[in-house]
Order: sequence, then structure tokens, then C-alpha cells
Amino acid sequence: MNVLVINCGSSSLKFQLMNVDTEKILASGICDRIGIEGSVLSYKDTQGKKYEYKEAMPNHTKAIEMVLESLVSKECGVISSLEEIRAIGHRVVHGGEFFKESVLINENVINRIKECSDLAPLHNPAHLMGIEACHIKMPNTPMVAVFDTAFHQTMPPKAYIYGVPYEWYQKHKVRRYGFHGTSHKYVSQKTAEFLGLDYHNSKIIVCHLGNGSSISAIKNGECVDTSMGLTPLEGLIMGTRSGDLDPAILEYISKREDLDIQSLLNILNKKSGVLGISGLSSDFRDLLDADLAGNERAKLARTAFAYRVMKYVGAYCAAMNGVDAVSFCAGVGENAKFIRGMIVKQLEFLGVELDEEANNICGKEAIISTPNSKVKICVIPTNEELVIARDTKTIVSQLKL
Repeated sequence: MNVLVINCGSSSLKFQLMNVDTEKILASGICDRIGIEGSVLSYKDTQGKKYEYKEAMPNHTKAIEMVLESLVSKECGVISSLEEIRAIGHRVVHGGEFFKESVLINENVINRIKECSDLAPLHNPAHLMGIEACHIKMPNTPMVAVFDTAFHQTMPPKAYIYGVPYEWYQKHKVRRYGFHGTSHKYVSQKTAEFLGLDYHNSKIIVCHLGNGSSISAIKNGECVDTSMGLTPLEGLIMGTRSGDLDPAILEYISKREDLDIQSLLNILNKKSGVLGISGLSSDFRDLLDADLAGNERAKLARTAFAYRVMKYVGAYCAAMNGVDAVSFCAGVGENAKFIRGMIVKQLEFLGVELDEEANNICGKEAIISTPNSKVKICVIPTNEELVIARDTKTIVSQLKL
């Protein structure tokens, strides 16, 4: 079964066509600068050959149209007809409390996604545009919504409730939701498989570390806590996001800098994190180079990031009363060996021992702790597109078409 995976951002659209039976990627790419001058489609076929098409994309409908045309084109196409695409899987950031698993998209689901748009104003409207665009071009092809928040819906109330008036939760659904759910699901399952653990009788901590970063505690196959909250702003220090802070800072700075709430949130989302601390970059490779060159703020940004990760790992060990494995994934987690090393060396209280040579691995499954380590430390590359494709196949296969 061929499944087209779509991930729409406000001005971008990532895609991947996969034969989900063999889990082979047939084509992939990204439409960038949608609605902005200089739109471009970057495309890679089955053999890995790359193509680039520069054409105006005023909206997501045009972007979807270009993707579909590329998939069947004589120059770079990988299928002969759009009928070979059996289903479309859409990544949707926020499903609120409505969705605890992936679902077939219908009018009711679309309305629920709209209701959650206030919780993810930069993401859900873009996802809806992608869904509508696909429906226009392929009206008879079933579509599935796979939610970032769904995996975390197993959290108990004590983990997701905030210390605010309970009416805020009742009336406005103010609570912890968590994100990167498809990544946490995939990596936790893969960790258990890689280590030979019983997934439903295990304690695993997943560190999804990238420009956006989050940590989750998975006990017996269910998420029991996660670092991101109502929005992806809470939790770890990230590339450009502040993570946890005293909310009174907002009033304090608003008065002294004459900033409104929107300006402050823009700063906390886009100008904070390791970028804000270092004043240099949100890219950890740049921070490493600067640190080695003696830049003290770059060093501070890296150590603060690693310290915050260590604190969450320690907290989640307490929450689960132990841990069998800690896995690193995403861009920083999979590739930044220096950051991994900084974090793991702060986990000696768990009986963890870092294998310095094994820690040189990048982008591959590996155990980076020594055989004597009481807790296994792993690198497990994430694959969110595969989770979306698998969920889509499962749901569509149940339909009587």
C-alpha cells in the first residue's frame, strides 16, 4: 500500500510517499516559502536523485498540486497514476482531549481540529489547509489524522493538571498536552525492541532533542509524563524557545521594556533558548565551535541545556520509580555527541557509565553506555513519518472500500 505522508507548516509542506508494506520510501521532499516570494519544491526520488522546481506557490493547494504532479511526472515520477496512492496521512500538532489515537478524517474530525486551533494557532490552521488541498485534488482518497498530542493522552490527571483555578481546565482545557508524540511512541517502542525489553513491562525515558526538544516518561508502554505543556513552549531550554520560567517574568519585563503579551511570547518562542543565552545561534554546532574558541556565553548555553535535560531525566526516574533505558533522538540527540556526553556524565547517580568510543556514533542505533552501566543509554533515530504511514495503513485497511 502506498501512503502519502503530509506535514504542513504555515509556509512549508513536507511530504513522503512510502510503500508501507515494505516501508520503502519512494519519494520525499519539501515545498518551502508557500505564500512567500521565492517558493521552491525540493524533491528526491527512489534512487535518491534530487530535483528542484521554482514556481510561485500562493497557497497550500498549489503546493499539493505540485507535489502530486511531481510524483507522476515523466522526469522524476515514481508512480504512473495518483490512483496508486491508497491513502494520505496528515500530521496534526494538536488534538486536545478529543483524540487519543489516530483517526479517519471526516467532517467531525475537521471541526475538532478547528476547535483546537486556539491551542496551536501556528500549526492547526496550516494542517487544515493541507487536508482541504488534498481533498480537492484527491476527493476519493481516504485521509487519516495523526496527532502529536495523542500518545501523551495516557498521562494521569496528577501529571497533566496545572496549579491554577480548576475552572480554567473545565472551561478552557488548560492542561499539559505534550508534543512530539509520534517520535516518543516510535523511539520508545524501538528502544524496547533494540534492547530486548518487554515494552509493556518497561520504564523508558525518551529525550527528543532538536531545535524543539521534549522528554517523556513511558512506563509499561504508556506515557505517564512529558515536558511540553499546553503549548510546545514549556519544558526544556530549546533552540529558540525559553522552556520553563517564572510566569511573573512576563509582567516584570513588559513594564521595563514596554512590551505587550504578543511581543513577549514572540521573544520566548523565537528569540530565547540557547539563541537567547548565547546571543549567537540556535544551532548546537555553532555553539560547540564558539565554546571551543572560548566564547563563555556559548558554553553557558550548552551547559544550561544539558543541565535542564539531566533534571528532567532525574525527575522522570522518580516519577516511574526507576528506569531501564534512556534514549536520545532527533537532530541534536542523534548527532551531537558532545551534548549527549555532557548529559550522560551528569547521570552517574543512576549508575550510568558512558562508553566514550560508542558515543562517537551519529544517526545510527547504538548503545552508548558501558556493559557495566546499570541503565542502558541508547541512540535511536526517530522516524515520525513511518509512524504516520503505519497508523494510516492500519485505519484504512479496516475500511470497506
